[in-house]
Amino acid sequence: MYSVRYNRRVKGLRLAVYRDGRVIVTVRSRWYRPFVDDFVRAKMAWITKKLHHFKSLPTVAPIKRSQAELQKLYLDARRLVMARLAHFNRVYNYPYRRVTIRNQRTRWGSCSRQGNMNFNYRIALLPEELADYIVVHELCHLEFLNHSHLFWKLVSQTIPDYRERRKKIRNVGLHI
Repeated sequence: MYSVRYNRRVKGLRLAVYRDGRVIVTVRSRWYRPFVDDFVRAKMAWITKKLHHFKSLPTVAPIKRSQAELQKLYLDARRLVMARLAHFNRVYNYPYRRVTIRNQRTRWGSCSRQGNMNFNYRIALLPEELADYIVVHELCHLEFLNHSHLFWKLVSQTIPDYRERRKKIRNVGLHI
């Protein structure tokens, strides 16, 4: 019914339910298996709710793109991200190192401790307001590598309606 993954960076237990029906529990190290089983049983109502939610969503077939289309999207994404980083970094003035455009399956963006930022090439397909939210979100991670109150306060300096945009981006998903 579920699988277990091990990741040394995880604190405690992490439970994820995916659109394709997979249920994955991520733990730091070799947890006592009955404890993990109890955890999953305790979360069964939530898991069932998520699975029903995914079943209610329309089926989305993966979009096949030619190599030329992909190259254009990568270039468009790079131009967009660099322009919006320059725009918003006038407010924040954070130094960053490398900006990479990737085909990330589960994320719109990420930021490392070294100041490297990664963005999904699909950002080029989003409405400008959602792309701006993603850029600002990753830019603010240069200051706070967490989602604390201070992080969200920083995001709200340039994206005061970040909560609404965050909901919209979750509804869009990465299936565009």
